[in-house]
Amino acid sequence: MSVPVRKQVMWWGIAALVLFVTMWLLGQAILPFLLGAGIAYMLDPIADRLERMGLSRTMAVVVITAGAVLMLAAVILLIVPILLRQATALIETAPEMFDQARIFVTSRFPEMVPEGGTVGSALKDLRESMGEQLGKLASTLLGSVRGVLGVVALFVIVPVVTFYLLLDWDRMVAKIDGLLPREHAATIRRLATEVDGALSGFVRGQGLVILILGTWYSLALAFVGLPFGFFIGIMAAVLSFIPYVGVLIGGATAIGVALFSFWGDPVWIGAVVVIFAIGQVVEGNYLQPKIVGGHVGLHPVWLLLALSVFGALFGFVGLVLAVPLAAAVGVLARFMTERYLESPLYTGKSPPPEPAPPLLVELAPRGTLAAELHEAYLREEEEDERIADAQGGMANRQG
Repeated sequence: MSVPVRKQVMWWGIAALVLFVTMWLLGQAILPFLLGAGIAYMLDPIADRLERMGLSRTMAVVVITAGAVLMLAAVILLIVPILLRQATALIETAPEMFDQARIFVTSRFPEMVPEGGTVGSALKDLRESMGEQLGKLASTLLGSVRGVLGVVALFVIVPVVTFYLLLDWDRMVAKIDGLLPREHAATIRRLATEVDGALSGFVRGQGLVILILGTWYSLALAFVGLPFGFFIGIMAAVLSFIPYVGVLIGGATAIGVALFSFWGDPVWIGAVVVIFAIGQVVEGNYLQPKIVGGHVGLHPVWLLLALSVFGALFGFVGLVLAVPLAAAVGVLARFMTERYLESPLYTGKSPPPEPAPPLLVELAPRGTLAAELHEAYLREEEEDERIADAQGGMANRQG
């Protein structure tokens, strides 16, 4: 007998509550393991492809690990120092840029910024607090990351967890599949496949888009000689996972810096505009449709909501888990919508009755029934004769 739906909902609700409480209480402790699992999930297709090429699973994981270590070392030694240096310089120069913008607007359009007016005061306050606030934000973010991850967790625990999870990934998936409740195994597999499609399509596809755009923006802006161009290009590319946000913020920052640095030389200002225009055209017409595709199912507004909600609830752990949880919740919401559209609550009709049990029909050669009836008739005659003979013999004995 199947478990009632109400009891199933209760048990699954308790499991979800336990998961959220665990994340809330142990989030900082389990964060390195979550990061390791996420990296292993992203690298598993590469390991599978290397296995199909003839390598063993262990050798495939070793090759991936060596490549990842080399790439990480290159990023830390070559890219991170440039980003930090340019970000610090941009933060320090921002108040001067706002000063120049205020002087320009005041001299050209004095009626827009009256002396002592609200707009002028706002610009002045913004100029004075820009460097301080951005500096506090950067130091707070870096401090929280150091507090959450720690040097040991970042450079030891995460790589080790990633290595072993990637080594046993397929076995773990098979083991989890074997533990699924049999009654709902097919439905859970379907939902898990949809979550995997949405998550992998977004993370891997958007990661490749960010890599391409970051390379184009940073190198092109550096080529035209834009100050802080490398940092602005990387920032615009990273923010491109939200449509139009990356190009708007990065483009506005780049054009503002270009106006401040190349004033009187419109050719280079136009070159900065053209760089972002080309990036936007290529991203919208080729990169997003061809690489990410329309099957992802993670709407930008839904993703922003997930980042805000899970970040507020679980801090940095919530930000790490926001994308996979958003993908899972989105798939579950679509599944529940499908069930609702099929339910009597939406259709207004009672569900169809349960089908009758199947009738077992046995096929036999022609004449089988007649032969069986004839045999039964003969057996019945023989039985009647035997009974008559027995009754006659009993009567003779009594006589």
